[in-house]
Amino acid sequence: MLAMSRVAGAGLAALLYIAKKAAAHEYHDDEIPEGQAVSAKPIDSILWIHILIQILAFGIVFPTGMVLGIVRSRWHVPLQTLGAILAIVGYFLGHAHGGRQFAHNIHASFATWLMLMLIAQVVIGIYLKLHLEKGLHARIRRWVVMTHGVIGKAMPVVSWVQMLFGGITALGFCRGDHLGQCLAHFIMGSAFIGYGIILTILLLVGQLWLKRTGRSQEFFDSLLIAAWGCVNTFTEHRWGRPWVKNDLQHTSMGIVWWCAGLLGVWLSKKRDGRPKRNLFPALVIMLTGWGMSAHPQSFELSTHVHSVFGYTLMAAGAVRIVEISFVLRDRNVLDEGDVEETSSFQYLTPFLLYTSGFLFMGATEEQMALLAGAHVTHVSYILLLFSISFLLFLFVTMLLHIYASYVWPIDPAAPKMNGAAGPRLNGHVRGDSQRLRDAEEFELEGLMSEDEGGEAAEGGTATMKENVTPA
Repeated sequence: MLAMSRVAGAGLAALLYIAKKAAAHEYHDDEIPEGQAVSAKPIDSILWIHILIQILAFGIVFPTGMVLGIVRSRWHVPLQTLGAILAIVGYFLGHAHGGRQFAHNIHASFATWLMLMLIAQVVIGIYLKLHLEKGLHARIRRWVVMTHGVIGKAMPVVSWVQMLFGGITALGFCRGDHLGQCLAHFIMGSAFIGYGIILTILLLVGQLWLKRTGRSQEFFDSLLIAAWGCVNTFTEHRWGRPWVKNDLQHTSMGIVWWCAGLLGVWLSKKRDGRPKRNLFPALVIMLTGWGMSAHPQSFELSTHVHSVFGYTLMAAGAVRIVEISFVLRDRNVLDEGDVEETSSFQYLTPFLLYTSGFLFMGATEEQMALLAGAHVTHVSYILLLFSISFLLFLFVTMLLHIYASYVWPIDPAAPKMNGAAGPRLNGHVRGDSQRLRDAEEFELEGLMSEDEGGEAAEGGTATMKENVTPA
């Protein structure tokens, strides 16, 4: 116990030193030409290593560790420890590079907050591993566990933002008159990717939760679309000033979103209160894609990229309509008896949303000017963005597979259905109620101590033996 306390103290001191170094980071403005955000020197090897290490830590290790933490895997702590070590090494490399120098930037400023989150997460994790469960500790442990979970789940989102800031800073983009367009592209593009990830989660592991809410997926989709439309309606134009460029088109899109969103919310329930599917969120996606594909652009390359972005978004909406109307036939799932059953066709909509997001984020004026100057064709660039989408989709589905494998394990010795092992227990299909209980056990287990968890496991085993008849 004393050794762990010493380790915790040393770790906390090291991380506080990192935060102090971030606040005192110097910027070599003397090497940067006037009116520019970066020097003319190329990125050196140390900075490239910093980039790769931080992508590995915050983009792969921490999200994987988060999922392992949700399912209470013994690999959670080792993996998150590895991620913290990589993050610290990458941080110091980011302050030790030569080559290209940068003016004061959002990436360096936001790094301080990201490292403070890491400090909090490490300290809370060490505290929980000490298993202090008497007196005051017993009363606050539940809230400490919840805080640990919230920070852990927020870390991938915050890391995504920081990685975007890093790319923007490395190229010296999104300053001055370009800031507004950058915000629009990166926020909207990230929103499409986030929406795609949510659809993937609901498709693969979220149908039971959706069933428990008593609402259709279109209710939540339409609610989000309506809220986003209200924001866009009043933020895409600087009120009191002349209408310029695409202000009117962006504002009209916002109006369409909240109008269609309200309609979708209204149609998401039957008269008796049961959830009902509808096509209006998909129709809004199609209309948005059509509008974006017709945006006037300054570069031919930008015109091509925006067109493909629009067509991809239209395809996502069209595929969604086909999925609801013809694949699912207005049901929530393919098979009401097995909510994990999915059609290969259902993967298309979330993937196309991922791709739409990357295409839109990669279509800012400064990016298009850089690529046009380097004589990069739109075909090569678009194929590269599709490749990134494939990799992200692969990573998300792998994480969801890990989660499902722990929460709903498949017995390899169980009888098979249609040549494939089904999610059975002693030869009997596990019903929705049993799956819900399994998921709730995992949710509650994070609030228990190891002793309580062991007792609960024994009780659960006894209950299972009582409720399941031998095959």
